Amino acid sequence: MFKNRTDAGIQLAKKLEAYRNRDCIILAIPRGGVPVAYAVANQLNFPVEVVITKKIGHPDNKEYAIGAASLSEHFINPGIPVNEAYLTQTLENIRENIKAMHQKFVGNALPIDLAGKTAIIIDDGIATGSTMTATIQLIRKRKPLNIIIGVPVISGKAFRKLSTEADGLVAVLIPEEFGSVGVFYEDFTQVSDQEVLSYLYQLKNKQEKSSLNAI
Repeated sequence: MFKNRTDAGIQLAKKLEAYRNRDCIILAIPRGGVPVAYAVANQLNFPVEVVITKKIGHPDNKEYAIGAASLSEHFINPGIPVNEAYLTQTLENIRENIKAMHQKFVGNALPIDLAGKTAIIIDDGIATGSTMTATIQLIRKRKPLNIIIGVPVISGKAFRKLSTEADGLVAVLIPEEFGSVGVFYEDFTQVSDQEVLSYLYQLKNKQEKSSLNAI
């Protein structure tokens, strides 16, 4: 059980200690993954980028992810037939949402070059892993050296599934009995856009100070 996302991030950072001296980039999934990533970054001094992807829901069940989309790419899980008209309309709707989030959280900042680096994807928890599976494929297009998933809590089923998709998976809790991510937090209050911006602002200032000190 975690007190909140900050506590979860501190505990996750201990599990990620082996990566401290590697060339790593944290890819934080907003909104809930940002405070977790902030805590990890503070402990391990990794740069952070917000990675905004959205699941593509099945036409008969929008909660079931058949793939994921970013601002410029999309990926459909293999073996799933998709109606082209449905996919075109869905991608249009998803990207309108992503565009708004991207402008708010990223602005005009260029994405970090992941080539040759270890990308650590951080969220506040994973229940099924369907969206994360597609997200991994989108990130692989940016050619990182390897992809590690870092989460405070993940279901046993999702852990086994994603362990074959990512190059590594680090979690604090891996319960077989899994109702929802929020069950494992004392405080699982929804993270606001303003809180995300505050965390990102603090991280940016810290990274800029580190760069100046290195000169």
